[in-house]
Amino acid sequence: MLMPKRVKHRKQFRGSMAGKAMRGNRITNGSFGLVAQEPCWIRSNQIEAARVALTRYTKRGGKVWIKIFPDKPVTAKPAETRMGSGKGSTEYWVAVVKPGRVLFEIDGVAEADAREALRLAMHKLPCKCKIASKEEVNAGVDGVSAVTAEGGEQSENE
Repeated sequence: MLMPKRVKHRKQFRGSMAGKAMRGNRITNGSFGLVAQEPCWIRSNQIEAARVALTRYTKRGGKVWIKIFPDKPVTAKPAETRMGSGKGSTEYWVAVVKPGRVLFEIDGVAEADAREALRLAMHKLPCKCKIASKEEVNAGVDGVSAVTAEGGEQSENE
């Protein structure tokens, strides 16, 4: 499972998941991707399960990119422990995901196979996701319609 080799601080505050993803919201490598629709914490074992589902369905053909990394430690205290005596020990690692974040990318397989593989991976994750092509995501991020990129009509943002 994924986890950092070393960290500066062993324990972190819980933090906030408000807002949309400002970075990591484009498909850069592959031709299809899995985009988060709601904020969530994705554990390292869930990322691994989704990766295995992707690679198994494609029969290790094509290429898969994991675009998130679990770098946040989540602590928990043992069951039936009294209050106090400090913060608990690290139980697992999570990746903080905001809406619009690209989680996985895939390339080198047919569109139908890519969509089915991403659908199987989507069921391993705790948040709602959508399957999108490179053109769909990158056109939406730029605030420009796909028609404008081809030199057609202008959108309202310009």
